[in-house]
Amino acid sequence: MNKTYLLLGSNMGNSKKQLLKAIMLIEKQVGKITRRSSLYSTAAWGNTKQPDFLNQVIIAETGLTATQTMQTILQIEKKMGRIRTVKNAPRIIDIDILFFNKQVIDQEDLQVPHPQIQNRRFVLTPLNELSPNFNHPVLKRSIHHLFIHCPDKLNVKKF
Repeated sequence: MNKTYLLLGSNMGNSKKQLLKAIMLIEKQVGKITRRSSLYSTAAWGNTKQPDFLNQVIIAETGLTATQTMQTILQIEKKMGRIRTVKNAPRIIDIDILFFNKQVIDQEDLQVPHPQIQNRRFVLTPLNELSPNFNHPVLKRSIHHLFIHCPDKLNVKKF
């Protein structure tokens, strides 16, 4: 069984409802969700002229490979109504693979660990809640260390 950390985010419609729907679909199509962080309200990163996001990190056990997991979450996003427009645009749902076991994957359409983890407080806050001692397989630092030293100062608060 593979262990994957996924980041969920939404800032369109009823974001809490969107995250719950995504979790239900992930559980059906990817695998058993073993842990969930709290929900966090976060100012938009990158394109700041949009509503705040609701974010959550979940940990799932899956029999899928990382590539299969990526294909499945893209299908889930599409099924939920995500339309990809410009980078950092508002979205009904966003699902990112943060970690997949301790694998390092660098392909054109899949990078694991997610290359921006260390630069985004909205990722590190829920990750730190779930797994502060997990070591980033590339940076060789704990999530807690990355959280403490994160350059991003955007406000992230429990929802």
